[in-house]
Amino acid sequence: MADTTQSSITIDAEPGAVLDVIADLEAYPDWAGEITKVEILAEEGDGWPDRVQMTMDAGVIKDTYTLDYDWDIAEDGSGTISWTLVEASVLKAMDGTYTLTASDAGTDVEYSLLVDLKIPVLGMLKRKAERVIIDTALKELKKRVESL
Repeated sequence: MADTTQSSITIDAEPGAVLDVIADLEAYPDWAGEITKVEILAEEGDGWPDRVQMTMDAGVIKDTYTLDYDWDIAEDGSGTISWTLVEASVLKAMDGTYTLTASDAGTDVEYSLLVDLKIPVLGMLKRKAERVIIDTALKELKKRVESL
């Protein structure tokens, strides 16, 4: 099984503001460079997307895939947003978590991601792709939240 890659960033905003940007999945193509299309497939009436189809072009990893989301969020917006892969063409796994924690500087965001491919790829290249996805996602998330 693949290893999880993790990184973190501090965003100058309350957890609720960070959560609002993360939860607006349909806007990802506007700011998350590797995501080119998003379609909400299911939402159980709680306001949170439960099943989502995304198209990603992250260099060596290009795929359209379906994710199931789990939202474990406190009233202030802190908590975890996690997802697991349901189906894909190239991906074997695309499981991740955002953890939002209030801090004196705003919100600490930890992002962990496990990516595995159905096609053989050198571990070094796969880890580099994971790192690029995570670092880009965190930087773009910070820029998006702090610009609103």
